Amino acid sequence: MIAIASVLGKVSPAMKVRIAPALAILAFPALFLGCRMTDQSPPIAKKIPAKAPTGPHSLPDEYAWFRDDQRSDPGVLSHLKAENAYADAVTKPLTELRETLYKEMLGRIKEDETQVPYKFGAAFYYSRTEKDKQYPIHCRKQGTLDAPEEVFLDENKLSEGKDFFELGDLATSLDGLWLAYTSDTLGYRQYTLHAKDLKTGKTLENIAERVTSVVWAADHQTLFYVTEDPVTKRASQLFRHQLGSGTHTLLFTESDELYSLGVTRTRSNAFVCLESQSKTTSEVRYIAADKPLEDFKLMVPRKEGHEYYLDHRGDAFLIRTNDQGKSFRLVQAPIQDPSSQNWREIIPCRPTVMLEDVDCFASYFVCLERENGLLQITIHHPEENTADKITFPEPVYSVRQGQNHDFETTTFRFFYQSFITPDSVYDYDVGTGKRELKKQQAVLGGYSPDAYQSERLYATASDGTRIPISLLSKGKLEPGHKHPLLLEAYGAYGIPSDVEFSSDRLSLLDRGVVYALAHVRGGGDLGKEWHDQGKLFRKKTTFSDFITCAEHLVEQGFTTSDKLAITGGSAGGLLMGAVANMRPDLFKLIVSYVPFVDVINTMMDETLPLTVGEYLEWGNPHEPEAYAYMRSYSPYDNIGRNAYPSMLVRSALYDSQVGYWEPAKYVARLRELKTDKNPLLFKISLEPSGHGGASGRYDRLRDTAFDYAFMLKELGLLKHDKPRG
Repeated sequence: MIAIASVLGKVSPAMKVRIAPALAILAFPALFLGCRMTDQSPPIAKKIPAKAPTGPHSLPDEYAWFRDDQRSDPGVLSHLKAENAYADAVTKPLTELRETLYKEMLGRIKEDETQVPYKFGAAFYYSRTEKDKQYPIHCRKQGTLDAPEEVFLDENKLSEGKDFFELGDLATSLDGLWLAYTSDTLGYRQYTLHAKDLKTGKTLENIAERVTSVVWAADHQTLFYVTEDPVTKRASQLFRHQLGSGTHTLLFTESDELYSLGVTRTRSNAFVCLESQSKTTSEVRYIAADKPLEDFKLMVPRKEGHEYYLDHRGDAFLIRTNDQGKSFRLVQAPIQDPSSQNWREIIPCRPTVMLEDVDCFASYFVCLERENGLLQITIHHPEENTADKITFPEPVYSVRQGQNHDFETTTFRFFYQSFITPDSVYDYDVGTGKRELKKQQAVLGGYSPDAYQSERLYATASDGTRIPISLLSKGKLEPGHKHPLLLEAYGAYGIPSDVEFSSDRLSLLDRGVVYALAHVRGGGDLGKEWHDQGKLFRKKTTFSDFITCAEHLVEQGFTTSDKLAITGGSAGGLLMGAVANMRPDLFKLIVSYVPFVDVINTMMDETLPLTVGEYLEWGNPHEPEAYAYMRSYSPYDNIGRNAYPSMLVRSALYDSQVGYWEPAKYVARLRELKTDKNPLLFKISLEPSGHGGASGRYDRLRDTAFDYAFMLKELGLLKHDKPRG
C-alpha cells in the first residue's frame, strides 16, 4: 500500500478517481475477488454464504463479512475505498457546482466570531473563532469585561496533527484555578480526561480514559467522573480523584445493563448528583459538594417507569417527576428528608403540557414546557406565588436555555431561533420582564428574513392523528406550484425535531427548493405520549406518519413524487430505509446519514455499544414476538426487487453509534436487488470521524456542498447553479 500511495501522490486528483479502485483491487486480488468496477460502474461486493443466529430463524447474510475483524480487514477497506472512488467519479461533473456552493455557504459565515460572555465565579467566559481556523478558542476575562483576555484552551492547538478533534466536557473549578476537559481524537466518542492548571498553563495528561461526564467538588481539587465499558460503551462506573494523589476511588458501579450513569452538579454548587437512568426509569444519589469524601445518599429507589430529576434552591430540592403522569409534575422536598412521602406539589401534571426541564436560581426558578409542539419558558417567583410566561413572535420557532451558571443572577439567558430568524441570544430580566437581544448569528451576504416564509401544516394519519409539518420557502408558497421539496424527519427516542435556522440551507431555498420538517410520532414533539406511539410494537407508526406527510405535500400540490427528496440520520436513517422499502415510488431522492438499517443483526448483538439499553426503545429480538415485529420493518432485511429512488448514503469508519458495516451491507444488498438505474452512492469517511460527521467547520461545509450538489442534480435544478434573485 506504500507503493500505491506513492503512485497516487504523483497523479492529478482527476486521475486518482479513475485509478484508485483499480489499484485497490491489485493490492488485494484474493480478498477483492468478485468485486468489479469500471469508471462509471459501482463496486459489486462479494457474497459469502452465511447465516446469522438471529433468534427463532436464521436469516441469510451474505454481506456479514463487512464486519469481519472490523476496521482492520483489508478486503473491507478496499471495498470502502472503491465506494468512495465510485461516488467521486459519478459526481465529478458537479465539481464546479460544489465549489460554488462551498464558497456561497462560507460567504454567509462570519469567520471571526465572538460569543456572548457568561459569568461563572469571578470571571466572564466566552469562545471565539478566527478566520481559517477549524475550531473554537476558549477565553475568559477576570472580574470585568474590560479586563485583558486570557486564552485558557485553544482547540486548534489541541487538534494539530489530528484528522478529528472533539471537545466533550469543559468544567472549571469553582475557584477558577483548574480546568477539567475531555477530548476525542478518533470520532468513536471515547473521551480522555485532562486537568489543566490555569495559573501555570500545565496540563495533566490522561487522568482517565473513556470518561463520559465530570464535575468538580467544592474543594477545587476533587473530581468526580464516570467511565464507560470499553466494549458496550455503557457509562457504568463513578470514580473520585483528588488531583496529585494518584488515587482513583471507585464509588459506584451500575450493574443493570439497561441503565447508564451521569454525574452533575446543581447550579447552586451545593450538591453533586449521580443519575442512573434507563429509557424509562431513573434514580438519583447525591452528596454535599463541600463534603466529597462522604457517601452518596439515595433519594428515591428506582421503580420501573418512574423518572425523576432534581435541582436545588434554599433548603429544598425541586424534583421533576412523572409519578402521576407522563407529562411530569414539579414537587418540592426538604433537604433533610427528600423521600417521596415528603414531596409537596408545586406544579401539577397537565396532560397537554410536557414539563421538559426546570432550572433553579436563588430567587426564582424557570420551567421549560412543551405545548402544541412548541417550547415555552415560564419564570416562577415562589415568594410572590406568581409566574411570567415569555412569549415569542413567530408561529414556528425553537428556544433553549443559555449559559446560566450564576445562581444569584436575576437575569435568565435563553437562545431563540426559527427557520427564518438566526440563532439569537437574549437576556431576560426576571424583575422587569424586559428582554435584551445580546447577539444574533451573523448571516453575511445581504440575508433578508422578509424574503422567506415559514408555516405549519397538518397531515391526517389513518388513525385520525394530526401530524405537524413545518414548512419553509423563499417567497410565498402557493399550493399547486409543485416545487422541488426536501422533507426531513427523525422520530425516535422522544427527541423533538425543533425548527432551526441554517444559513447553509439558503443555498437550496434560493434555488427554488422548499424545505419541510415532519414531526412524526416516535419523537418528543408533542410530549411523552407522542414518543410512546412510535416505539416498540408501534414503531411502524413513525414510518406511516412520514409517508402520510409526504403524500399530503403531494396531494396539496406543494410538490410531486419526482421532485421530492427526503433525508434523515441515525434513527432517522432507519426511517429513510423503512419508507424506501414501503413506498419507493413516492420519492425521487433519499439522502441518508449514518443510517441504523441492520436492526435485527445489531440488536441481537449485546456486545455492541448501546444495544441492551435500547431494548426499551426498539424491543428485544431474542423474544419471538419482538423479533417478528422488528424483522417486519428492518430495512436491510426487507430490500426487495424494486425500483428504488436515487440515494446518497453517508457513514464513518469510526462511528461508535451505528457501525459502518450497517450502511455498507445495506448498500451492497441494494445494488444486488434493485431493478432501476438510479444512482446509489456511498460516501464513508475512512479517516477519524464521528457519528456527526467531520469535526472541523470548514470540513463540514465541504461535505454539505457535496450533498447539496448531488441533491440539486437529482431534483433537476442544475440550471439553477446560481441562486435566483
